[in-house]
Amino acid sequence: MSVSLKANIREDLTRSSTKNLRESGQVPAIVYGKDKEPQPIAVDSIELIKVIREHGRNAVLSLVVESGQSIDVMFHDYQVDPMKDEMVHADFYKVDMSEERDVTVPIRLDGELEGNGILQQPLFELQVRAKPNDIPEEITLEISSLGIGDSKTVADIPVNDKYEILDDPETTVATVLAPDTEVAKEHSEELEEAVEEEQEEAGNEE
Repeated sequence: MSVSLKANIREDLTRSSTKNLRESGQVPAIVYGKDKEPQPIAVDSIELIKVIREHGRNAVLSLVVESGQSIDVMFHDYQVDPMKDEMVHADFYKVDMSEERDVTVPIRLDGELEGNGILQQPLFELQVRAKPNDIPEEITLEISSLGIGDSKTVADIPVNDKYEILDDPETTVATVLAPDTEVAKEHSEELEEAVEEEQEEAGNEE
């Protein structure tokens, strides 16, 4: 099921017009696809961010333009002003709902470790191939059965017939280290340094 997002067609592409759009809370954007000429549009900044947060970057969006025309798209890319931390441009790709696409999907580790091991997650995202409506918001991997020295790889992720995982099956997703390993010591040292800094700052304030 797609999510609706209103869009206005941009006729004036001058720099001053684009600046005015941003100042009014709009994000300049463009829609393109293999069978579509690039179409400059503008969408409401708050609505766009809300849709991404609630439905994820891989959601299928139904762009509704002024004429009432509806275009199924996916969020492809964006640019952010690092000084203002604001989205300044967005790219949308017109999708064929019957055509598979390669996308990136976040991994969520589920469960809690029983022992005192330290959980490490070397891989946070997976490359997935699926039709637009079959792309998951996230892929879950159960880790509560892991003990110290254990690990799970891409091959341990449950098979799903709606999408294909493209990453190497032997790639490590999660591993559990003993508390006395070098990595654990680094974590402990970082924590001690953070506590010392806080104590020093508190002492300076007094």
